[in-house]
Formats: sequence, structure tokens, C-alpha cells
Amino acid sequence: MYDREILKQLIAERSLKIGDFVLASGKRASYYLDCRQVTLDSVGARLIGEGILELLVSSQIPQAVGGMSIGADPITASVITVAAYNNIPLKGFMVRKQPKSHGTKQFVEGPIKEGDHVVIVEDVVTTGGSSLDAIEKVESVGAVVDGVIAIIDRLEGGTEAFANKGYNLKSLFTIKDFNCR
Repeated sequence: MYDREILKQLIAERSLKIGDFVLASGKRASYYLDCRQVTLDSVGARLIGEGILELLVSSQIPQAVGGMSIGADPITASVITVAAYNNIPLKGFMVRKQPKSHGTKQFVEGPIKEGDHVVIVEDVVTTGGSSLDAIEKVESVGAVVDGVIAIIDRLEGGTEAFANKGYNLKSLFTIKDFNCR
């Protein structure tokens, strides 16, 4: 079991910024969550990996986890590393915004194959647009997306957007945990 309170404290101290921001979704916000300040920290990475693995174990463990580069890359690495320490076989993958211009010219990189059950991981969900894009690209290679797991749900429509497409969103935290809403 991971220490949720320590992870929450790390996010509050290192990731949460108060001010005037434009989000990837185009929305304006009075706060911003830069989760790379925690996902790229050894303690934060371990806690995120443990927390997401705990959510995965509570349902059906997929064959792989991954998401849109670059935000999901350290999350994916954390989860598959923690899985290895727990003797749980789990692969990772990365989804590119644009295909490589050379080599195999793929959108999805990693050892997933047609029929694999996967979960999309994300740092912060606002509207769900980035993860929905990742889902589309992953499904185009024949993988089966079982759902989405985020570190933080901003509670701004992502859950509903996923539900409308038949996917479930789980998160380690919502923005309410940080008294921002």
C-alpha cells in the first residue's frame, strides 16, 4: 500500500502553481499542476507507481500501460518498474502525437500487440482530450483499452468524456483533494 498522504504533500508543494494559466485544453485556470515536478522525482515516481499499480490490482491487471508522450512516459516507467518489483508482468508503451518520419513511422511505440488489454495513464485530466487521442491511436494497432488512470482529475469534464466513449476514469486524486475547487 502506497503512502497517499506523502504523495499528496509532494504534489501540493512541487506541482501545484497558483496564478493565471492557459491549459492544454485551451481553458483558462487559476491553478496549474506541473506533475513532472513529481513524476521525475525518485520518491514521487515510486509513490505514483505504487498508487497506480494498487488501482490496477484492484480490478483486472492489463498487459500494458502507457499514454501520450511526454507526460505519460515517466508514469509508465514508474508503474512497470514497481510492477517488476512485485513480480507482476506488465509492459509499457508510448503514444506519439505525430508518427516518426523515419523507421517504422509508428504512433505507438513499445511491445504491445493486437489483442493486448491496456490502460492509458495520464498526469492530469481536464477534458480528457489527450487521453482520448491516445486511446484512438492505441486502438488503431488493435489493442483493447480497458480504461484510463490519472494522477489528478481536475473535475472539468474528463470523466464524462470518457464515459461517453465507454471508458472508465480512475484517479489517485481529484482537485478537491488540494482545495482548489
